[in-house]
Amino acid sequence: MALAARAGALQRRATLRAPAFQGIRPHTARLSKHRISAASDCRDCNVSRGGPASAADARGLLATTGAFLGAAACSSLLAPDMVYALDLHAELSNALSLPTWAIHVSSVLEWVTAMGLMWRFAEVSGNPRWKGMTWGMLPCLGSAMAACTWHFFYNSPDLEFLVVLQSALTVVGNCTCWLAAYRIYTAAVAEKASG
Repeated sequence: MALAARAGALQRRATLRAPAFQGIRPHTARLSKHRISAASDCRDCNVSRGGPASAADARGLLATTGAFLGAAACSSLLAPDMVYALDLHAELSNALSLPTWAIHVSSVLEWVTAMGLMWRFAEVSGNPRWKGMTWGMLPCLGSAMAACTWHFFYNSPDLEFLVVLQSALTVVGNCTCWLAAYRIYTAAVAEKASG
């Protein structure tokens, strides 16, 4: 508990000092300020040669530069600007994971492939209504592209209109797919009744 309180106080103090380090983040400014010998520990920021002493410091250092880079900066092995340049940026909390992106991209590719196969089937079978199904699927493809674009920009509030566009294109696409399917069905019923 005492270590957590000390870490909080140090973070507040580093934040107050940060303007003196223009362009450097507060936690980086705190680490780059101290000079210690190779054998001693930094008494002010509570970082030893082995890494951070508190859980709060550990999360901060691991999330940005890792334990090695934090210890190196506190030991004056790297210049403060170099620490900032090597700062590892974690993905935003609303970023899609790699498996989720794989599902999004493969779903779009599957949809485009289905559209191409239906177009080809229309040419082979001589039934142009299957081309109508391909055209009916186009708004749903636009919906998928709007969703992927919004996710690509980390679900930015500035692009909220894409959510509305995506939902509108989904409704339109569902209606056009229904209409195209109905046209294919009625043509098949009419062909069966006449033949």
